[in-house]
This record gives sequence, structure tokens and C-alpha cells, in this order.
Amino acid sequence: NSACNMADEEDIPKEDSDAEESSSSSGNVSSESEEDVPGPTPHRPSVQQDESQKHKESMQEQDTIDEPPAKKAKSEPDPLSTRTGGAYIPPAKLRMMQQQIEDKSSATYQRIAWEALKKSIVGLINKVNTSNVAVIVQELIQENIIRGRGLLIRSLLNAQSASPTFTHVYAGLVAVINTKFPQNGELLLRRLIRQFRRAFRRNNKSLCLSSTNFMAHLVNQQVAHEVLALEVLTLLLETPTDDSVEIAVAFLKECGLKLTEVTARGVHFVFERMRGILTDAAVDKRVQYMIDVLFAIRKDKFKDHPSVIPELDLVEESEQVTHLLTLEDEGDPEEQLNVFKFDPEYLENEEKYKTIKADILGEGESEGSSGEEGETEDEDEDEHQMTEITDETQTNIMGLRRTVYLTIMSSVDYEECAHKMLKMQLKPGQESEVCFMIMECCSQERSFLKFYGLLAERFCRLDKAYEEQFTACFREQYDTIHRLETNKLRNVAKLFAHLLYTDAIPWICLVCVHLNEEETTSSSRIFIKILFQEIAEFLGLPKLNERLKDPYVVMFVTLD
Repeated sequence: NSACNMADEEDIPKEDSDAEESSSSSGNVSSESEEDVPGPTPHRPSVQQDESQKHKESMQEQDTIDEPPAKKAKSEPDPLSTRTGGAYIPPAKLRMMQQQIEDKSSATYQRIAWEALKKSIVGLINKVNTSNVAVIVQELIQENIIRGRGLLIRSLLNAQSASPTFTHVYAGLVAVINTKFPQNGELLLRRLIRQFRRAFRRNNKSLCLSSTNFMAHLVNQQVAHEVLALEVLTLLLETPTDDSVEIAVAFLKECGLKLTEVTARGVHFVFERMRGILTDAAVDKRVQYMIDVLFAIRKDKFKDHPSVIPELDLVEESEQVTHLLTLEDEGDPEEQLNVFKFDPEYLENEEKYKTIKADILGEGESEGSSGEEGETEDEDEDEHQMTEITDETQTNIMGLRRTVYLTIMSSVDYEECAHKMLKMQLKPGQESEVCFMIMECCSQERSFLKFYGLLAERFCRLDKAYEEQFTACFREQYDTIHRLETNKLRNVAKLFAHLLYTDAIPWICLVCVHLNEEETTSSSRIFIKILFQEIAEFLGLPKLNERLKDPYVVMFVTLD
């Protein structure tokens, strides 16, 4: 026991004993100082006190090691580095932050540009309506919708699901963008198909309705192929329920007219399936009534449900890019495009997009031409060179012929027609096209109209060039008269007869006529017969005979 007590006494911390000794010693020192020593005696530490002091210092060091580090003052987080983009930053402050960054390829600058791009795209999508689709498309192309295509598609899907009544507007917007950036249209279809499949598996009726509505209008705009529409209808009607049949009816109302135009047999199969569901009475009365209404709409040829309204018919059929995607395609929705990602080639990609944007919008490089004479002279030289370019595709000629034809057909009399055509400001050398179109329009009529004769006469009176061109046309027509049908031949002969007996063209044009058996055909003889019959009817035989015996005419007309 004594040994144990001694061990326990040794285990007692030295701090307590040191504290007791210090207190007792302090008391003793004070008493001794009062009685024996006149002044304070110096403290003489013993060996035991030195060890206790070292133990205290080691304990304090241990406590400082075990203590957690003091918490630093919280610094305000970067509003652009948080997960959701942080709090709202006013556009003016965002631009100021962007201007303060000198390194345009840094991650901070790219993140600020990304936030600005996201806000711009969302704002433009929210502003679109039927009347300003073209304007919104131009403003969207001003933004980099190749880098931000994920943001664009997500904004379109969110806006369409929130406002289903504007689905046709969003589809028209996508149709225009799809002609210039087909990858954006394809990405939208992949995400839309994925959204529909997910909603169908989860029995989410509202999301299925909005997804199929968007698909229907994309089919109407020929962004999506009609195969996708038929697959959706087949899936909905395979095991009919009240909700699936209701969705199918709403889908057919939107794109039934377009499907009837492009795949009549497929639409017939779908309506036969609808008829079978109606006969079996496998659905609720309300849904049966909806099917009856759909059949009535089909009977009226979808009169109240046009595929594309005129205000949104912005893309030519030949320019549209149609994506053949099906419900079974496991395409990558590219969800990573929705979030910011550092681009090491940011500046190069931005320059490439500026070039693409300039090609689409037709913007010239007029930024550097701010009054410098050298640059303005270069531009003048470029414009001069452009005016010297000749069109070998005859596009301008076809456009001129179309304009002349429409002018002739829309005129009440020949004076109005001549006045309109003279205001067209024809270029030198285009008189032959006008003469050709007058003669061509005349030959297309069922019977000869004096309108064309008076119109041709007016042009010959106004300008010598038209007189020469009609004279050349007479020779060309006589050489190729065997190619014309009888009705066209008669109209052309009466037209030239009018020009001859009114002296609008000289009679020397008859130099190409050789009245002999070897150099004439049956068509040319009929042409000459009708020509002189018409002249004789107007001039009379005596005047015609006198005119043919004129010495000047005899020099050119040979009668063999």
C-alpha cells in the first residue's frame, strides 16, 4: 500500500504542487521580509521549479497545436463564381466589370461575357411575337448563338412550355435560325424528343401536350420530318387511354393539314385507328366527342387550323433544312452547353463568328473607314469593279422577263403598259428582251389582240432601237417558224402585219422571204399567207400592189 501511495503521489501533476509551494513561499517571503530582511530578497528557483516551468511551457505549446486555427474574416464571394451565377448584376455594372479586365481571354472575362450572352438571349426570346420575328432573328444573330446554342435551346423550351399559345411563333423563329445554323435546329429536336419520351414514361400530361404541340409546328415549318409525327401518333394510339387520345387529337389539329399534303396514306391510317377507337368506345365520352370534332375539322380540310400563317411563312421551301430524327434516336442532348466552360481559343472563335455574322447579315467591313481618304478610294474602286461584273447565269434576264410579263398582264390598255415599261429604266441592250416578251405574250393568246400590235407600234415610234429589234425578230421568227403551232403562228403573223401596214418597221424586213418551192416550208407559206391577208385587209389590194411594186421594196423582195 505504501508503494502504491508513493506512486500515486508521484503521478499528481506538478502544477498543483508548484501552485501550493508558490503560495506558501509567497506567504513566507512576506513574513520574513517584515521581520529579518529590510529589503526584498531575490527569488531563487530550485531544480524542481525549473522542471515544472518546462512542463508548463510544453503544455502550452501542445494547447496551441490542438487549438483549431482562428477563423478568418469572411470575404464576399465572387458573384460570378457561384453555382447559379450569383445575385443579379445590373447590365451597366456588368459592362463596367468587363471593361476593367485587360486580358480578354481570361476565365473571368469569359464568364462575364457568358452571363451577358445568357441575359441577352433570354430577353430576346421573351420579346418575340408574330410581328417582330424577323427583327428578333437579326438581333439573335448579333449574339454568338453558336457558343450559346445550349442557352438558346433551353430558353426556347422554357418559353414554349410556359406560353403554349406562342408555340407557332417560336417554331417560326426556329425555322429561320435553322436555315443558317442547322446544328441549332437539330439540337432542339433532340432535346424535344428526349423531353417527350421522359414525360410519356412519367405520365406527365401537361409536358406531353406542350412537347407534341412544339413538334407539330416544327413539322409544319419543315424543320422536323413527317416520320417523327407519324411515330408520335403511333405511340399515342397503340394502347389508347383518355390522355393519350386527347394528346393525339390536339397533335393532329395542329399538323393534320401538313401531314395530309406530304403523307396522305399515313394520315388515312391514323384516322382509321381513331375510327376504331371511337367504335370500340374504349375511351370516355368526352374524348369520343373530341374525336368527332377532329373528323369534322378534317372534313372541312383544316380550314381553321392552317399549317403556317402568312406572317410566319418566312422561309422558302427550297432553303429549309429538314432533320430526319425519330423517337428511337438516342442523340446526345449536350446538356453541358447550358453551363459556362472555359474556352482556351475564345478570341479566335469570336473572330470566326464575326465573319459568319457578317456573311449572314450582309455587313461590310465599314468599321475602319472613318474618314480616311485611302480607304474610301479603295471602296470606290471595289464598287466600280462590282459594276463591271457580268452575270452569266441569266438571272437578271429572267427577272426582267418576269417583270415585263407582269406589267403587260396588269395593264388596262397599251398606253398604260408602255408608260410603265418606259419607267423601268432599261439598260442598253435590253430592248431585245422587251420585244421578245411582247411577241411571246402575243403568241400565247387564244386569238390575236390588237393590244400587242399597238404596244409594239408605240415602242417602234418612240425609239429607233426598238424598230431595229422588231426587224431582227421578224427574220428570226421567219427562219424558225416551223417550230410554232398553228395558233401561235397566226398571232405572230398578224402582229408583224400590223407593224408593216402602219410602217412601224421598214418593208425591207421582207428580204428574208424567198417565194419558191425550195426555200419555203408549209409553215412558212402559211405564215406568208396570213401576213399578206392581214395587210390586204387593212390597206386594200390596190395599195398593197402599189406598195409591193415600189422600186425601193422591189430591190429587197424577190419573187421567183
